[in-house]
Amino acid sequence: MTLLADFKDKQILVLGAGITGMSCVRFLSAQGLFFSVNDSRPQPFSDDYSEQQFSNEFPNASLQLGRWHGELIATADIILISPGIDSAINEIAQHISADCHVMGDVELFCLLNNARINPIKILAVTGSNGKSTVVSLLAHLADSLGIIAQLGGNIGQPVLDIFTKETTGENTEIPTILILELSSFQLETLTSMQAIATSVLNVSDDHLDRHQNMANYQGIKQSIYPQGQLAITNRDDNATKVVNKSQPVLSFGSDVPAQNQFGITWENGKASLAFAAQNLIALDELPLAGMHNALNYLAALALGYSAGWSIAEMVNSLAGFSGLPHRCQKIVSNDGITWINDSKATNVGATIAAINGLAQTLTLQNGVKQKLILIAGGDGKGADFSPLIKPLIAHVNQVITLGKDGDKIAKLSSSVNKVTSLFTAVQQAQAIAKTGDVVLLSPACASLDMFKNFSDRGEQFIAAVAKVTEAS
Repeated sequence: MTLLADFKDKQILVLGAGITGMSCVRFLSAQGLFFSVNDSRPQPFSDDYSEQQFSNEFPNASLQLGRWHGELIATADIILISPGIDSAINEIAQHISADCHVMGDVELFCLLNNARINPIKILAVTGSNGKSTVVSLLAHLADSLGIIAQLGGNIGQPVLDIFTKETTGENTEIPTILILELSSFQLETLTSMQAIATSVLNVSDDHLDRHQNMANYQGIKQSIYPQGQLAITNRDDNATKVVNKSQPVLSFGSDVPAQNQFGITWENGKASLAFAAQNLIALDELPLAGMHNALNYLAALALGYSAGWSIAEMVNSLAGFSGLPHRCQKIVSNDGITWINDSKATNVGATIAAINGLAQTLTLQNGVKQKLILIAGGDGKGADFSPLIKPLIAHVNQVITLGKDGDKIAKLSSSVNKVTSLFTAVQQAQAIAKTGDVVLLSPACASLDMFKNFSDRGEQFIAAVAKVTEAS
C-alpha cells in the first residue's frame, strides 16, 4: 500500500471515536503510524472500556476528549472524519487548513484498494429509503451463488477492518466483492471509489438540517454515479436520473420494462418482477410486501446483473431472503389477513413509502378491493405529520392510533380508532379486517414512549398477532 508511505511524515488526526473512528484507529495502529484522536464527547467509549485501556492498546495514538481541539485540527495534514460529524460546523471548519486532506474511512479504503494489484470489486448503493434492504439482499444473493461478499459502509463491518485484519494476519480471506451502503454523510467525503455499478434508489427529504436544501442533498446522492462504471437508476424517481448523459445506465421501475431493463408486469391482476419481456417471479411468491419492496428486489437484481451474476440463479434465491427485521415483513397467521410489521418506520417518510408501496399491490378479492388498515403513533420527535394526509385519504381505509403523538395522526383521518396499547390495536384491526385485507404496523414515530426500541415494538406486534389470531 504505497499510499501509506506518504502518511508517515504527516500529522494525522482521527475525528470521532465511535465505531467508524475506532476502525480508523485500528487501521493506523496496525500500520505502525503515529496519530491523534479527538472526540467532543467526554466519554465516547462503552462503559467497559476506559481511556487508560485505549492508551495501552494504541500506544502510537494521543487522545483528546471533551471538545473539538482547535490546535490539533489546525496542525493536521490528514483528517479522517467520522460520517456523523459535520466538518462544516464552526468549531471544526475554522481550524482546518487549506492544504489539509479531509476524508472518510470509505475514501481511504478506496484509495488503498485502487492501488492494489487485484482491487476488491465494489457495488455501491445510496438512497433515502431501502438501502439496507437492498444491500442485505445483495449479500444474500452473493452467498447463494457462492460468491465471497462483505457488507460495508453504513452497514456491516467497517471497511478498513478488511485491510487491518489482512495486515495483522487475522483474516487471509479477502472478499471477492464489497457491497457498500453509503449515506449522504459518507458521500460528502468520497470521490475515489471505482465501483462496478452505483445506484441511487430514491431521493426524499432527509438530513436537511445538515445539507440545507433538497438541491444540495440530491447533488450529494448523485455524486455516487461518476464513481462507478454503470449507473443504476429508478425510473419512478426523476431525482435519481444521471446528469452525465454519456454514462451507461441500467434502470428499474414499477412500469413494464423496455429491452435490457428491469420492471413490473401485470397479468390477471397479479404483478411480477420482469426483465425486458421475461417474467421472473410473481410478487406474491416473495416475502417482502409492497411495491417499494418490489423496487428493492429489482434494484438488487440490476446490481447483481451488472456484476455478471445469473438472473435465473438470483431469482431462485429471492424467496430465501426474509428481509431485515421489522421492515415491511409479512407475519404468518391463520386468519387470512395479511399482517405486516414495519416497526422500523420511525419517521413520516418511511410510513408514506410503506403505504404507497402496499397500495400499488392491493387487488380485488371477490370483486371488492382489499382494505388497508394502518396502526401508527408513538413519539413523533416534533415531526410534521401533514405529508401523511394525502396517502391516508387515498389508500388507508382505517387508522388505529396509539402512543404519545397518536392523537396528532388521528386528526389527519376521518376513520380513526384510538387505543392505548399495541395489543388492543391488533384486536381492533382484526375486528375490522376481513379475509384478504392488509393490516400494516408502520408507526411514523419513534418507539421510546412505550417500548425499549423499534425492535421491541415489532416483537410485541408479532406476539400480539400470534395471540389474537390463535384465539380467533
